Amino acid sequence: MEIYDIFECREIFLKHKKELLKIMKNFIKNIKEEILKGKEISFEEAEKLISISNDDKISLDELFSAADEIREKFCGKRFDLCTIINAKSGKCSENCKYCAQSSHFKTNADVYPLVTAEYALDEAKKVEAEGAHRFSLVTSGRGLKSTSKELMELENIYKVLREKTDLMLCASHGICDKETLIKLKEAGVTTYHHNLETSREFYSNICSTHTFEDRVNTINAAKEAGLNVCSGGILGLGETPIDRIKMAFELKSLGVFSVPINILTPIPGTPLEDMEGVEPMELVKTMAVYRFILPKTYLRYAGGRVKLGELQNLGIKAGINSALTGNFLTTTGNTIESDKKMIKGEGYEFK
Repeated sequence: MEIYDIFECREIFLKHKKELLKIMKNFIKNIKEEILKGKEISFEEAEKLISISNDDKISLDELFSAADEIREKFCGKRFDLCTIINAKSGKCSENCKYCAQSSHFKTNADVYPLVTAEYALDEAKKVEAEGAHRFSLVTSGRGLKSTSKELMELENIYKVLREKTDLMLCASHGICDKETLIKLKEAGVTTYHHNLETSREFYSNICSTHTFEDRVNTINAAKEAGLNVCSGGILGLGETPIDRIKMAFELKSLGVFSVPINILTPIPGTPLEDMEGVEPMELVKTMAVYRFILPKTYLRYAGGRVKLGELQNLGIKAGINSALTGNFLTTTGNTIESDKKMIKGEGYEFK
């Protein structure tokens, strides 16, 4: 091939690439404008966004900027911080493949019964003093029954927290029916947390002791009980990018209040201990697409976000507007103070 033929081919390639970038830029801009007008993104459009190459910096910058604009329009500048304590640990009957607390796997997770009201109150006051907005008790196990002793003990703890703190109270106690959830609400709980974890189609790959529908039923029961619902999932379980988009649309159909986005931290002893991590830019891109799908929802950094490394700040510029802070169950999280510094540095309001 003559040298001028090589240059000609290169010029044709660059011209074609430039045209494709322009098409994608206009595609992102048009979807953003439609969402800002109150319309909804289609699955096919979201699929196209999630397929943007992680090497395509120009298109990604456009995507992140658009996601941030959507967040600004519908959610404003307020950033929400929640905290949790592992209020009962280990010996869970369920076999979720990512979890250190399952009795099916040999891990080094602590095992202890439900904490006392005094301990929970002490922890709550600490995080309240540091500036957290929400506080949640998280317990291991399949779920709660309306007549159980554990539920009565939890009701007492929540009543103490309601009376002696100004924190918004959240709860995460597995699969529950409406009657149980009403009792939690009456005790002071305002939000119930129950993740979908992944897409409906992929769910059987990570758990067989209960179904995806069990989780959906709990979410619907919580809404019927008058509770807000916090529900998201874990990225990096072996699912595809399309599975992630399917989960987001499922969450949208359920009308959840907050979507925690966890990133898998492989736990030694679990079936997913050797799972390879998802590229950080792929994770941030997913969060941005979630903002297109869920424009009015709290998109919440949750467990494992340290895996984003230097891209944590980028996520906050790409649609994230809330975070789980402090210690995350069996994995270490960011401190409240460091999160407040990051949030304020990105121009968010923190009250």
